[in-house]
Amino acid sequence: MSFESAMARLGGTSLSVGSVEACSIAKGETLADTIRVVSGYADAIVIRHPKEGAARLAAEFATVPVINAGDGAGQHPSQTLLDLYTIRQSMPIDRIDVALIGDLRYGRTAHSLASALSLYNARLHIISPKGLELPATLAADLREKGMEIVEHDDLNDVICDVDVLYVTRIQRERFPDSASYFNVASSYRITPELLAGAKDHLIVLHPLPRIDEIDPRVDELPYARYFEQSRNGVPVRMAMLMRVMQ
Repeated sequence: MSFESAMARLGGTSLSVGSVEACSIAKGETLADTIRVVSGYADAIVIRHPKEGAARLAAEFATVPVINAGDGAGQHPSQTLLDLYTIRQSMPIDRIDVALIGDLRYGRTAHSLASALSLYNARLHIISPKGLELPATLAADLREKGMEIVEHDDLNDVICDVDVLYVTRIQRERFPDSASYFNVASSYRITPELLAGAKDHLIVLHPLPRIDEIDPRVDELPYARYFEQSRNGVPVRMAMLMRVMQ
């Protein structure tokens, strides 16, 4: 909806492939062919796909610009641009301390944000359940670029030191049963009590949707910026669409 809203505010229109069951994909059409066809219908393509690398493949076959709106557990670059914009509204980005908490293995928003922050000399603090750690290849790549990454077992150990707390959802679909999910999901929860020792300028971000990892009471605190973060997706995506179609 954010991309559709952005296009509408620019004075353009949006087309949607609708449900997979109702289009040619259900009949066995390849992604490459779908992209070739859609390229003849639009001036730009925004693709969100469950498989990592789908957007890159689409860009190889498209004859119009392609924007990656999330590919599986890979990347989510447009989310990162609005994340950076939201941070910049509150503080300079250079050399800040950022804590990433939650599902860092499959969370594509965390992957993209971590990569972007490496360009700003940020220090990264990571807190995740066992088995959902930041991919080793990504961590190694970031460290090779000079980024300092500090691992923590308990958010309480770092809450007083960070400038940005970036919370992600524990993805229920990654677990074999409900019991395993709830055991992990309940281990991280942002509450007003937890934030009592935070810096005055701390901001709490979340790419949404949230489940219960952030207590609703946090919404009323000055730290909470996740709904503002979501709204920022519209102007940022307007800028992206304008840039690729100039």
